[in-house]
Amino acid sequence: MSMPKRLRRSRDPVQAAHQVYLEIIGEAPRQVPPVQDSSPAAVARRKGASQGGAKRAQGLTPERRREIARKAAAARWKKS
Repeated sequence: MSMPKRLRRSRDPVQAAHQVYLEIIGEAPRQVPPVQDSSPAAVARRKGASQGGAKRAQGLTPERRREIARKAAAARWKKS
């Protein structure tokens, strides 16, 4: 996955602030970052990552989930 493109503003904070001010009051055209086209595969990967734990839990038997939970609890209590 590639990083999103950023706006190119002056490195001088005073000039950058002035440019933002001009954009706000409408004196300068607003600078917007270029739109990235996401491929369907990249969108599917992001969506899958948010569903990972639920999908994994669906495939486990109740006994196996209980075993995993006991092991996690033992590891948490072992730390203190």
